Amino acid sequence: MVEEVSPHRFVDADIVLASLTGTEGWLVGIGGGDQRHHMTSSDMLQHSELYPSFPLSQPDYTNLPVGPDVQRQTVALGLHLFEYQGAAIAILQRKADPQYGRGSAVLEVVCADRSATRDFLAEFRRRVQKESILQGQILSFTIEEFGPSAAGVTFLRRPHPTEDNIILPEGLLDRVSEHALGIAAHRDALVAAGQHLKRGILLYGPPGTGKTHTVRYLLSASEGTTATLLSGGTLAHVSEAARMARILQPSIVVLEDCDLIAEDRSFGHTPQPLLFEVFDEMDGLDDDAHVTFVLTTNRVDMLERALAKPPGRVDLAVEIPLRSERERAGLLRLYAPEGTFSCDAIVSAAEETEGTTASFTKELVRRAVLTAAAAGVPVGDGHLQHAVTELMSDGATLTRSLLGSNGQPPGSGPESGGHGSFGYFPEVDHYSGSYMSPYLSTTQAPFDSPPPDPADEDRT
Repeated sequence: MVEEVSPHRFVDADIVLASLTGTEGWLVGIGGGDQRHHMTSSDMLQHSELYPSFPLSQPDYTNLPVGPDVQRQTVALGLHLFEYQGAAIAILQRKADPQYGRGSAVLEVVCADRSATRDFLAEFRRRVQKESILQGQILSFTIEEFGPSAAGVTFLRRPHPTEDNIILPEGLLDRVSEHALGIAAHRDALVAAGQHLKRGILLYGPPGTGKTHTVRYLLSASEGTTATLLSGGTLAHVSEAARMARILQPSIVVLEDCDLIAEDRSFGHTPQPLLFEVFDEMDGLDDDAHVTFVLTTNRVDMLERALAKPPGRVDLAVEIPLRSERERAGLLRLYAPEGTFSCDAIVSAAEETEGTTASFTKELVRRAVLTAAAAGVPVGDGHLQHAVTELMSDGATLTRSLLGSNGQPPGSGPESGGHGSFGYFPEVDHYSGSYMSPYLSTTQAPFDSPPPDPADEDRT
């Protein structure tokens, strides 16, 4: 009998198997060169009757992470010999190895007693689910050289930003935090009333405004919660991430820059965009699943239609906006070394950097420090003013856009009533349901508007 194990659960399987086999069991290796990697345990037994090609040897081991800074020596290829319920059992343990055609780790069980085999595997599965070293960790998937099937997990340190490190419009962080984390405090009441626990949060806004930093705060404030972070190519593993989230509740699944996969079919296994696989997983969660999906996007227009049909996938959408003048001053105080700039210099810089992002402010401070270091003098107000002049000049328009700012000169940004708060991204018109591009002079059709009739074009 063969039991398949996902690559990222292989350490769990190794720990449980070592416990179940006990101290009285035996662990031996199998020699025979590369041929042993291509044959099952049954094949090797049959082959050995004619040709003794697989002598016993030392087990093969591999070091695998069990935390951000801890590894475990894990059996990569070894034969366990032990008794269970009085029956003799042999289990060949193999790690996943796509080079030899194995996308999953496997346990090959040989036992004459079917009842003992069934009971052993049932206990093994139960303990692997309950005793996972992934529980309460922050994880991301890794893609190895033989493709997505070889994906394992990377353990990340839990970030520790505090509320003082987050400069957002008043009440915004509390609103996001309460929805993402506060529902857990009312779990019993919600379940008793037949209300679902699963929830989806969408953080949207221009690049560089602090969506990722807000996610970092949620991770910091959710000690003991399992979190899986997906971005770029690892978004292809959303199905596995959702399965892990169900098992390792309470869980958070973070999908960064979802707009990048809104029309991307290259990673998925179906003709629909990968984004819809994400939504299928959100729809498939049980109502009592203590799982939060957090999506971030720079292009809310790419997601709005998919999120709205059917509704309920995301029950809170929050814009992380460009900062006000007061908030920009707060960011300067946060990023600058203590006592570096005077209050007047900070206020002046905040006034002159209308329409810029948190990323822009961080770069502003870095430029000031770099200018002072190049001159060999302590950084001061003059260096900050020089950085403001440099980055807000007409020649730095592209730099401002790359930092997420609107790229426009002061006086034309959102605080002055002008358009372009999203820079080169479309600006949502919340009143008409349509969206306007700063490069177009006409309003484009809403998502659910019918396509134009070709006959109308002929008539014009």
